[in-house]
Amino acid sequence: MEIILNDENFAEEVLNSKVPILVDFWAEWCAPCLMVAPAIEEISRKYAGRLKVGKLNVDENPLMTAKYGILSIPTFIFFKEGKVLDETAGAMSMAALEAKIGEILSE
Repeated sequence: MEIILNDENFAEEVLNSKVPILVDFWAEWCAPCLMVAPAIEEISRKYAGRLKVGKLNVDENPLMTAKYGILSIPTFIFFKEGKVLDETAGAMSMAALEAKIGEILSE
């Protein structure tokens, strides 16, 4: 299940996470964000227990959006032990996301 992230719970859910986490920076008006949403949801189910998946609405959470320099959406940032491991902007296919996840989980 995806976690709804915001400026208030970001540190607890992402930076203090015991497992790697994929954060999807998105907005409701963003067509590419809506296109990848089913893949993100599927990933959250498929990798449950090994990878957390969180969604952060950039319009509602300006602090984290600015902190991570989000200029285009969707942007996907992988965190592990509170550190950014990988960042990708733009819509990605399920296969591309899973390839990145494979790299993150093998580290």
